[in-house]
Amino acid sequence: MIEFKNVSKIYNNNVKALAKVNINIETGEFVFLVGPSGAGKSTFIKMLLKEIDPTEGKITVNGTDLSNIKRNQIPYYRRKMGMVFQDFRLIPTLNVYENVAFAMRVVESSPREIRRRVPMVLSLVGLSHKYKMFPTELSGGEQQRVSLARAIVNNPAVLIADEPTGNLDPETATEIMNLLEDINRAGTTVLMATHAKDIVDTMKKRVIAIEKGQIARDEMRGRYEDEIK
Repeated sequence: MIEFKNVSKIYNNNVKALAKVNINIETGEFVFLVGPSGAGKSTFIKMLLKEIDPTEGKITVNGTDLSNIKRNQIPYYRRKMGMVFQDFRLIPTLNVYENVAFAMRVVESSPREIRRRVPMVLSLVGLSHKYKMFPTELSGGEQQRVSLARAIVNNPAVLIADEPTGNLDPETATEIMNLLEDINRAGTTVLMATHAKDIVDTMKKRVIAIEKGQIARDEMRGRYEDEIK
């Protein structure tokens, strides 16, 4: 599904963000990407989204070599991925239904398919009764649920979540993680970058730890920090 082969990234200011990274994430996995600020997590995600290119190495996503994607093909590549951010990034002038439907209009889904799919996804995230409300009328947890619905409405093969619980209280964060786990069980590969130690330690998923641009640990049923100090 996702393969990094000897991937390095050196920025123009000579900062080495990643160094010879080798990672293979299989279809259907749930993976936490952890590490201190500046470790290389954001660079990892930006390269997956084809926002930046590696200095060297090869990245393959769902059988596609990212080095072979032309600039005008990037939007079509990204349509196969879902993305959830810490700051939600909802369109404030659109209501809940319209925010989710917008993602389907971008990929030119038919009005009939939009009418079928959007209510189904809003039901999945528990927001059917708030479909007419605007983002400013929702709590932070509800806004993140809308963001999740928007991310999965087009049935992405991969869902990338960048600190999705960062602005949420513990109880709401748990609800969001339960939703992510449900999405994963349905077959979507989930990659989540996080600093939430309690969540990582509780869920016992695969943990890839990045430190100073290198893979420090890659453990199945791992923890946020190495138990051996």
